[in-house]
Amino acid sequence: MSKIAPINGKAPEGIVLVINTGSITTKFAVYKDGDIILEKKLEHTVEDLSHFADVMDQDMMRTNAILDALKECGIKLEDIDIVMCRGGLFTPCITGVYNVNADMRLVLSESREGNHACNLSALIGDNIAVEINALREKEGIKPRFGKCVAYVADPPMADEMLPECHVGGIPEFPRKTLFHALNTRAIMRRYLKETGRKAEDTTAIICHMGGGVTISTHRGGRVIDTSHGLGGDGPITPERAGCCPPYPLIDMCFSGKYTKQEVKKKLIGKGGAVAYFGTNDMREIVKKAKEGIPEYVVFMKAFVLNIAKYIVAQGALVEGHVDVIILTGGVAYSQDITDAITKKVSWLAPVKVYPGENELESLAENGYIILAGATKIHTYNKDRIIED
Repeated sequence: MSKIAPINGKAPEGIVLVINTGSITTKFAVYKDGDIILEKKLEHTVEDLSHFADVMDQDMMRTNAILDALKECGIKLEDIDIVMCRGGLFTPCITGVYNVNADMRLVLSESREGNHACNLSALIGDNIAVEINALREKEGIKPRFGKCVAYVADPPMADEMLPECHVGGIPEFPRKTLFHALNTRAIMRRYLKETGRKAEDTTAIICHMGGGVTISTHRGGRVIDTSHGLGGDGPITPERAGCCPPYPLIDMCFSGKYTKQEVKKKLIGKGGAVAYFGTNDMREIVKKAKEGIPEYVVFMKAFVLNIAKYIVAQGALVEGHVDVIILTGGVAYSQDITDAITKKVSWLAPVKVYPGENELESLAENGYIILAGATKIHTYNKDRIIED
C-alpha cells in the first residue's frame, strides 16, 4: 500500500480524494493520514458512453459513479478534506497547483485546448467538493481544514519553456507544451529526496514512456523544454506516430480517402506500434523482437533510437550539463528497453530508472503538501499566465 512521505518533517494529516479520468476509466483513491485506504478503477462500457454525444457530457455520470462507489465502500463524504484532480488541457498556466474555479471549468468544459477525458477530472472533483461542503453545512460539521476545495496539480500544458524553445518553423506553428507533467514532476521530487540534491542546483532530462512518450528538461525547478505528447513533436510511441514528414502528411490530408478525424486517429491512437502490429503492448513487441522476428527487431531498434535522439536533443539546450537522465512510465518496466536506451544516452549523463506512473499517489502527495501549507496555490485566469 502506498504511503505518502512526511512533509517538512511532519507526517501527513487529513483525508484526500484523488481523481484521474481516462477515456474509458475513472480511477480514484482515498488516502487517510498518508495511507491509501481505497483505490478503485471504474470501467465505463462502450454502451455506457454511447449515450453521450461528447466526452465532456459525461461529468455528472462519472461524478455519480464515484459518489456511489464511495458510499458502497463506507467512505463518509463529509470526512474528505481535499479533492485532488488530474490536470486537464488548459492554458495559460505554469507548473504547480491550482484551485478549480469558474475560468478553469469554462475552458475545460468547452475543450478550448483539446477534447480529452482528462478534462473531466477537475469538473468532477469540483462537483464533489461542492457536495461535501453542502453536506457539512446541512449537518453542522466544522471541518478541521476549512472548506473542501478541488485542485489540479501539475497540469500537462504547464508552460515554463524558454522563449527560443517556442519558435517553430513558421510563425503559425509555434512549439507548445503538453507532457506528462504530473508524473515527471513527482519523479523529480523523488529523485531529489533520494539524492539529497536541491532543485535549483539540478538539471534532469526525464523521459516518460507510456501509450505516449514525452521528454522534458527540468532545470532549477522549472521545465524549460519538452516534446509534445499529442501534437506530433516527439518520438514514435506504442500508439502515436510521433513526428511525421509534412509533405506525405499533407498528401494524405488532401487525398480524399480520410476525414479529418481519421487522419488524427492515424497519428494518435492508431499510430506507432498499433499501426505496424495492431497492438500498443510493448511487452508483446519486446517478446517477438527477442524471438528474432525481423520486423519486430527493426521496430524495437527504431523505438529506442527515436527516444534516444530526443533525449540527446534536450541535452543540447543545456550545453550537455545534465546531472541525470530519468526513464519512467509503464514502458520503463521493460529492462530490455531501458537498457537499450541507456546504452545510447549514458555518455551524456547517468541514467536512473523509475518504472510506473504513480499518478494517483502523485496527486495525493500534492494534496498533503497543500494541507500542510507547504506550497503556493495558483488561481487560474484564462486570459493571462500566472507569474511567480
